[in-house]
Amino acid sequence: QVQLVESGGGLVQPGESLGLSCAASGSIFSIYSMGWYRQRPGKQRELVAGITRGGITTYVDSVKGRFSISGDIAKKMVFLQMNNLKPEDTANYSCNLNDYTRDYWGKGTLVTVSS
Repeated sequence: QVQLVESGGGLVQPGESLGLSCAASGSIFSIYSMGWYRQRPGKQRELVAGITRGGITTYVDSVKGRFSISGDIAKKMVFLQMNNLKPEDTANYSCNLNDYTRDYWGKGTLVTVSS
Protein backbone atom coordinates (compact mmCIF):
# COMPACT_ATOMS: atom_id res chain seq x y z
CA GLN A 1 0.00 0.00 0.00
CA VAL A 2 1.39 3.36 -1.04
CA GLN A 3 1.30 6.11 1.58
CA LEU A 4 2.36 9.73 1.35
CA VAL A 5 3.06 11.69 4.51
CA GLU A 6 3.48 15.44 4.55
CA SER A 7 5.10 17.55 7.22
CA GLY A 8 6.05 21.15 7.78
CA GLY A 9 2.80 23.08 7.76
CA GLY A 10 1.95 25.72 10.31
CA LEU A 11 1.09 29.31 11.04
CA VAL A 12 3.34 32.06 9.71
CA GLN A 13 3.10 35.78 9.17
CA PRO A 14 3.03 37.39 5.73
CA GLY A 15 6.50 37.60 4.24
CA GLU A 16 7.84 34.66 6.18
CA SER A 17 9.03 31.31 4.84
CA LEU A 18 8.02 27.72 5.36
CA GLY A 19 9.19 24.38 4.04
CA LEU A 20 7.08 21.33 3.34
CA SER A 21 8.31 17.76 3.06
CA CYS A 22 6.68 14.65 1.67
CA ALA A 23 7.85 11.09 1.90
CA ALA A 24 6.22 8.19 0.11
CA SER A 25 6.37 4.59 1.19
CA GLY A 26 5.17 1.35 -0.27
CA SER A 27 5.73 -0.52 -3.46
CA ILE A 28 5.92 1.76 -6.49
CA PHE A 29 7.24 0.33 -9.74
CA SER A 30 8.13 3.62 -11.37
CA ILE A 31 7.41 7.22 -10.51
CA TYR A 32 6.58 9.74 -13.23
CA SER A 33 6.22 12.80 -11.03
CA MET A 34 5.69 14.15 -7.56
CA GLY A 35 4.21 17.44 -6.61
CA TRP A 36 2.20 19.67 -4.34
CA TYR A 37 -1.42 20.66 -4.68
CA ARG A 38 -3.39 22.99 -2.48
CA GLN A 39 -6.99 23.69 -1.74
CA ARG A 40 -7.77 27.15 -0.50
CA PRO A 41 -11.03 27.94 1.29
CA GLY A 42 -13.85 28.08 -1.21
CA LYS A 43 -11.56 27.17 -4.11
CA GLN A 44 -10.89 24.06 -6.17
CA ARG A 45 -7.72 22.10 -5.66
CA GLU A 46 -4.88 23.36 -7.81
CA LEU A 47 -1.40 22.23 -8.72
CA VAL A 48 1.12 24.43 -6.93
CA ALA A 49 4.34 22.84 -8.13
CA GLY A 50 5.46 19.57 -9.64
CA ILE A 51 8.64 17.81 -10.59
CA THR A 52 9.12 14.92 -12.98
CA ARG A 53 11.62 12.11 -12.68
CA GLY A 54 13.58 13.92 -15.35
CA GLY A 55 13.83 17.02 -13.17
CA ILE A 56 11.36 19.18 -15.09
CA THR A 57 9.53 21.53 -12.77
CA THR A 58 6.28 23.40 -13.14
CA TYR A 59 4.63 26.08 -11.01
CA VAL A 60 1.31 27.84 -10.87
CA ASP A 61 1.81 31.47 -11.88
CA SER A 62 0.89 32.86 -8.48
CA VAL A 63 3.88 31.22 -6.76
CA LYS A 64 6.57 31.66 -9.41
CA GLY A 65 9.60 33.37 -7.94
CA ARG A 66 8.48 32.60 -4.39
CA PHE A 67 8.17 28.82 -4.18
CA SER A 68 10.74 26.22 -5.12
CA ILE A 69 10.17 22.49 -5.51
CA SER A 70 12.89 19.91 -5.18
CA GLY A 71 12.97 16.22 -4.71
CA ASP A 72 14.68 12.90 -4.82
CA ILE A 73 12.34 10.84 -6.94
CA ALA A 74 14.39 7.70 -6.42
CA LYS A 75 13.93 8.10 -2.67
CA LYS A 76 10.28 9.04 -3.13
CA MET A 77 10.68 12.40 -1.45
CA VAL A 78 9.66 15.90 -2.50
CA PHE A 79 10.06 19.27 -0.84
CA LEU A 80 8.48 22.66 -1.27
CA GLN A 81 10.26 25.79 -0.08
CA MET A 82 7.82 28.65 0.24
CA ASN A 83 9.19 32.17 0.61
CA ASN A 84 7.48 35.53 0.95
CA LEU A 85 4.25 33.86 1.91
CA LYS A 86 1.01 35.76 1.41
CA PRO A 87 -2.37 35.41 3.09
CA GLU A 88 -3.73 34.00 -0.17
CA ASP A 89 -1.32 31.07 0.16
CA THR A 90 -3.36 29.85 3.10
CA ALA A 91 -4.52 26.36 2.17
CA ASN A 92 -4.31 22.66 2.81
CA TYR A 93 -1.25 21.46 0.90
CA SER A 94 -1.30 17.87 -0.34
CA CYS A 95 1.51 15.80 -1.74
CA ASN A 96 0.90 13.93 -4.98
CA LEU A 97 2.70 11.05 -6.66
CA ASN A 98 1.97 9.75 -10.15
CA ASP A 99 3.31 6.39 -11.25
CA TYR A 100 2.19 6.61 -14.89
CA THR A 101 -1.04 4.78 -14.07
CA ARG A 102 -2.63 6.60 -11.15
CA ASP A 103 -2.30 9.35 -8.60
CA TYR A 104 -1.59 8.86 -4.93
CA TRP A 105 -2.36 11.53 -2.35
CA GLY A 106 -1.29 12.46 1.12
CA LYS A 107 -3.77 13.71 3.67
CA GLY A 108 -2.34 17.19 3.53
CA THR A 109 -0.79 19.73 5.84
CA LEU A 110 -2.34 23.07 6.70
CA VAL A 111 -0.49 26.27 5.94
CA THR A 112 -1.92 29.45 7.42
CA VAL A 113 -0.50 32.85 6.58
CA SER A 114 -1.87 35.52 8.85
CA SER A 115 -0.75 38.50 10.85
